[in-house]
Parts: sequence; C-alpha cells; structure tokens
Amino acid sequence: MATNTSGEAARLQHIGVIGGGAWGTALAQSACRAGREVTLWAYEFETVAEINDHRTNRVYLPGVALDPRIRATAKAKDVAAADALLFVAPSQFSRAVASEVAPHLRSGTPVVICTKGVENGTNAFMSEVVREVVPGAEIAVLSGPSFAGEVARNLPTALTLACPDETLGAELTAALAHRTFRLYWTDDVTAAQVGGAVKNVLAIAAGIVEGRKFGANAHAAMVTRGFAELVRLGRALGGRFETLTGLSGLGDLILTASSVQSRNMSLGLALGQGRMLSEILGQRKSVSEGVHSAGAVVALAAKHGVEMPICEAVHSIVKGETSVDDAIDALLSRPLRAEVDFPPAS
Repeated sequence: MATNTSGEAARLQHIGVIGGGAWGTALAQSACRAGREVTLWAYEFETVAEINDHRTNRVYLPGVALDPRIRATAKAKDVAAADALLFVAPSQFSRAVASEVAPHLRSGTPVVICTKGVENGTNAFMSEVVREVVPGAEIAVLSGPSFAGEVARNLPTALTLACPDETLGAELTAALAHRTFRLYWTDDVTAAQVGGAVKNVLAIAAGIVEGRKFGANAHAAMVTRGFAELVRLGRALGGRFETLTGLSGLGDLILTASSVQSRNMSLGLALGQGRMLSEILGQRKSVSEGVHSAGAVVALAAKHGVEMPICEAVHSIVKGETSVDDAIDALLSRPLRAEVDFPPAS
C-alpha cells in the first residue's frame, strides 16, 4: 500500500459519524485530531443537545471533554452530506439506520463499517447489510483492539482498515489516521468482520471463566481454544489466516477477553457470578454485541460445518437453554483431540 500523503485525504475532508454511543463519539474525537471536519448523527435528541451545548456525552463516554469542532445532529441528511461515513450503529439496528440515511447518500460515498456483529435472522455481516440497503456505497471495515475511552483520551491504538479497493483504502487511512491512531490496510473484509463478531462471543465466555474464579490457566485455555474456533469459521468463510491472526482477529480477542472494560467480558463476569442476563442488560445503556451475535455466529458455523463448542455454549446460556454450570460441564467433558484442527496458512 502506498505511503499516506495529505493529497490522498484531499477529497475526504468531512467525516460523518453515524452513532452517538461510546465508540461513535470516540471516533468523532479521533477524526477531529486527524484534522477532519466532523458531523456526528445520534438517535437521542438529548445526546445531540449535550454534545453541541456542553461538549460532553456523559451517558456513553463520561469524563471526556469533546472537541468543539464536533457538530452533532439528529438529521440523517446532515450526516449524509459528508465525504465519508463511519457507520457505528449497533448491529441489530444497522439495517434500520442505514435505511434512514440511504435516501440522502450520494452514490460512491465511502461507508466504513465500525460495528462488530452479525445480523440475527439473516446471519449477514454489517458490510452485507449496508451494501444491500445502500448499493451505491463504497464499503470498508474498521476493526481491531480498541476501547472507546482510550481512543477518546488519545492513547495509542492500532486498527485494521479493510477495503477491497487499495486506492480508497489509502485515502481513508490518510484521512483518519494520526500519530496515536494507526491504521493498517488489508483487502480481506471477510476476516476483519469475522474477528470482530466472534471475539465478542468469546469475551462473554472469558468473563464467565473469571466470574467462576477458574484461574489464569483456564482463562488462557479458553482464549486459545476460542481463537481456534474464530480461525475455523473465518477460513470457512474465505478469510485469510494472516488477517485472522492480526489486529482485527487475535489482537481484538486478546483485548476484549482480558479486561472488564469490555462490555462483553463484564457481562460474562456477571453471568459467572450467578446474575441473571435480564438483570444485567436492564442496568446497561450500551449494547453488548456478543449477546446478539452469538446465535448468528452459531448459525453460520452450522451452515458451513464448523465446530464452535465455546460459542455454542455461550449461545445456549444467553438464550436461557443451558445453565452456566451445565455448559461448563459439557465443555470439560468433550473428547480429547489433536490441538491443530484448522488448515495451515497456504
């Protein structure tokens, strides 16, 4: 990929961010640091007013003073006027949000998917959903190990920018990257999305291990065997091994499954401590994507003949079909097997 230059970012001066949650707000903050004009669309009018009037988003990103250059709006046509869009709507609302923006969007506008998940019912990745609803958009994916609060506070972060078009990938990288927000390009959109979706499910499992106080050995084993599941599914769907072992795959799993800053791991922790899922979700404003993606991930695995016992266990737990204890017993009772159970990189 060519070296970034200011010229490559010339036509992408205005960045629109669709989603006023923690990640959308953090990405808006980062885009300002990259020197872009930023418009952020939020569903809640109170979020829009708070960002514009007080330069804070206390519900989703407390303790962060927002850049005064961020302009928030509740009008889809305002954000659709940007040169490129960062799409950060929760996965299960992505189709509806994309449908609201689509009538106002110019053909050929780059839309960077920043949501990690799979749509229930269709089992479609977010790129497929947006491409269906906005067929004229140029699709890219931004994924990797990133806590919103750290990005918002300007702490160093490295992510994968997946885009089939290398020229557009260079333009997006030049427009969005800065000293503490490093982007690495790949054309492997499939693997980038598999990593982002599956790691959320596995992070719930990691939290359960922590909540049950099974120790560091069990945590390391769960993450490693979970990563094998991620790789098996990614390879079955056409993703490349090197992408799955990169920032958007292994890197994101390491982060999300090792810290209770992760919404998914903290949810698993609470489940492991014996709390009910309905109680946990009822106390949260932010979405734990792994809860919603678990069923779709398992369905994709079944369709492609991929064995994913840890993800299946998480799905059974969040659906209320299996208790935490029974799921753990089933996993620990599985037959012993060879460790290497996916094809080597070609």
